[in-house]
Amino acid sequence: MFTATLIAAGKLTRGDISSGTDALRNAGCRPNGSAWVDQGDALDLWFDGDPAAARTTLEELPGDVIVQRSLGRAKNLLVADMDSTMITVECIDELADYAGIKDRIAAVTEAAMRGELDFAEALDARVALLKDLEASAIDRCRAERVRLMPGAKALIRTMKAHGARTVLVSGGFTVFAEPVAAEIGFDVAIANRLGIAGDRLDGLVARPIVDAATKLTTIEAERVALGLDTAQTLAVGDGANDIPMIQAAGLGVAYHAKPKTAAAAGARVDHGDLTALLWAQGYARKDWVLD
Repeated sequence: MFTATLIAAGKLTRGDISSGTDALRNAGCRPNGSAWVDQGDALDLWFDGDPAAARTTLEELPGDVIVQRSLGRAKNLLVADMDSTMITVECIDELADYAGIKDRIAAVTEAAMRGELDFAEALDARVALLKDLEASAIDRCRAERVRLMPGAKALIRTMKAHGARTVLVSGGFTVFAEPVAAEIGFDVAIANRLGIAGDRLDGLVARPIVDAATKLTTIEAERVALGLDTAQTLAVGDGANDIPMIQAAGLGVAYHAKPKTAAAAGARVDHGDLTALLWAQGYARKDWVLD
């Protein structure tokens, strides 16, 4: 059996039960009941049949929809991207603003996240442009620009309270990822290391680069170390370098993602915040850990 979770905080009505059930039936699926996860916010529709067909037809309804097997929907491992996923900004773009070259670097970041450039080459090129920027700009940027994505703390802390391991793996930098991971509550953070010489950036990134391959290796290694099946894992990200880990997860989610990533993922969140991933796992608000 499969579960399709319709998510539209404060906007769902009883009529969506009928609309969703009819849509499933019209797609050749066999509806098998429904239940509110949280009334008005998230609704589960159970069915048998083709999950891809169910997802396609239900995505025509308002809000987000996540389709997955009913068994094991609460995950034991989460691996997440950071920039534009767990936080609202791309740190390298914001750091570049302190050097007066944000527009120049942001254009490269956007192209890399769309999968149009080699990730490592694009990272090297952008960091080289930051050479001689005062290292103090890092702390200023973190304090003035970095903001957590709505729902980030609730997602991570709730999953940890229910026994999951949580890993932040970022193509960004440890100087941002480690404080962000600590604030949100991740078990560990993996990211690139910016070169600093004296009190200035030296324009280099330490090897090896944390890239798409690293993200894939991380979710696989964590899964094996925990003795989990693939179905027990969740990955979430927004950029092209997140695609391998998203596709390797039992539930791989493209979060407000670039088109290439959204097309490659088995699930998308286009409208809601990160708490959508709690509803998708069957956690009602009463089960959330908010601080």
